[in-house]
Amino acid sequence: MKQVTLYTDGACSGNPGAGGWGAVLLFGEHKRELSGGEASTTNNRMELMAVIMGLSQLKYPCAVEIFSDSAYVVNAFNENWLDSWEKSGWKKADKKPVLNADLWQRLLALTRVHTVQFRKVKGHADNELNNRCDEIARAAIRTIGL
Repeated sequence: MKQVTLYTDGACSGNPGAGGWGAVLLFGEHKRELSGGEASTTNNRMELMAVIMGLSQLKYPCAVEIFSDSAYVVNAFNENWLDSWEKSGWKKADKKPVLNADLWQRLLALTRVHTVQFRKVKGHADNELNNRCDEIARAAIRTIGL
C-alpha cells in the first residue's frame, strides 16, 4: 500500500462567509497542492472539504497520514465521534442533528477506502506545510470574488 501524507486547512472570511480550503499531498518526491472555495460557507465545512478533496485525488487505496490544525476534524476520528453519530442516525448525544453531516458522510466513505491516521498540528505555528495550506486556503477565498 502506498504511503501518502496529506496536510489540510480551511479558512473563512466571516463565519459564515466566503471560504477556502487548501491541501498538500505528498507521495515520495511528488508534491501536489489543491484548493477551492465557496461563496457562503463555514470554517468547519472548509476544513472538511480540504480532507475530502485531498483523499479524492487518490486513485488507489493508500495508507494516509493526515495532518490538520482542526480539532473538529481530528477529534471526530480520534475520539470516535463518527461511530456514535453514524449509529445514532447522524444525531448528537443531545438528539440534535450533526452539523455538516453531508460532508462527514462523504469523508467517512473515503476513509473506508484508505487506511488513515489523523494527526493534530498547531495552527499558525512553525509547521511549514500547515502554514502553506493556510496560504492556499486564503488565496482560494480571493479567487471566488472577494
